[in-house]
Amino acid sequence: MTQPLPRRGVEKPLQALSAHGVFAGYASLFGARDGQGDIVMPGAFTDSLRRRGTSGVRMLFQHNPAEPVGSWLEIRETPRGLYVLGRLDRNVQRGRELLSLLESGGIDGLSIGFRTVAAKTDRLVKARRLLNVDLWEISLVTFPMLEGARVSNVTSAGRALADALFKNGPTPSQHGET
Repeated sequence: MTQPLPRRGVEKPLQALSAHGVFAGYASLFGARDGQGDIVMPGAFTDSLRRRGTSGVRMLFQHNPAEPVGSWLEIRETPRGLYVLGRLDRNVQRGRELLSLLESGGIDGLSIGFRTVAAKTDRLVKARRLLNVDLWEISLVTFPMLEGARVSNVTSAGRALADALFKNGPTPSQHGET
């Protein structure tokens, strides 16, 4: 008999989504070891985000390039990790499904798709420390490789930004582009 998987995501339905399908969370946490033995270090995303900007990072479902499901409104490094604010596209069937699953708590994982630019193997902890990565996508996933990479609540400031974007249209500065 198989044991049920522990539920480590949210214990109650997320109140993370505004009427526009906007959500926030952390796609990566600095200093935390993932299931593959990788540890992302602070600053690892800096070059990639500067080069690509928020609009150059795709939002996918389960890392499937055939399933884009929305767009990122904000991606930035914080002392904790890689913070993201995104909007599901409700004109896409999978976007509507994910909106429902996020609201009900059926899915809440985030996962990064990247190419390693610079890393250092730490033999003591048997892990690879990622110093610089080329981030090209962030996916909503059922089971994230990094346990703490989850969708969380949108702050009132995040909702205000999202509401302004959809009422007035985005400006380059609101998307983190220069």
